[in-house]
Amino acid sequence: MESDVKDIWKQVVYPIVGACQEVHKQLGPFLNEYMYQDALAIELGLRDVAYDKEYYFTANYKGQLIEHKHFVDFRVLSGDIPVVVECKAVETLADVHRQQLWNYMRLTGINYGVLYNFAPVYAQCEKYHYNPQTRKMIAF
Repeated sequence: MESDVKDIWKQVVYPIVGACQEVHKQLGPFLNEYMYQDALAIELGLRDVAYDKEYYFTANYKGQLIEHKHFVDFRVLSGDIPVVVECKAVETLADVHRQQLWNYMRLTGINYGVLYNFAPVYAQCEKYHYNPQTRKMIAF
């Protein structure tokens, strides 16, 4: 892994994960996804982390706009670096959840993503980097 990617993870993604961990610590498991999303918005605000909740994006097909609206739970900004954050409240993360995050990353052009599952007693967190040149997703 390139050292600049590691530096970005340390500076940008780890604080986001820390905010998610604080929400899980305060609210506990077994609530619905919307409770965790609202609490995460509050926590990010308390930490002065810029974000867009329910970030709207569009996609193109052969240069033409696909009119369906797509929403990502959060686009978090740390300086000039955006990170997609997808929140879940399910028994366990599955490939369908990963694919959803990966598609959001690919379609938005945002190369960093966090998939966080708040529902279990021990929250699940997966972190990814997308390399558009190789079209590969790397898990951390």
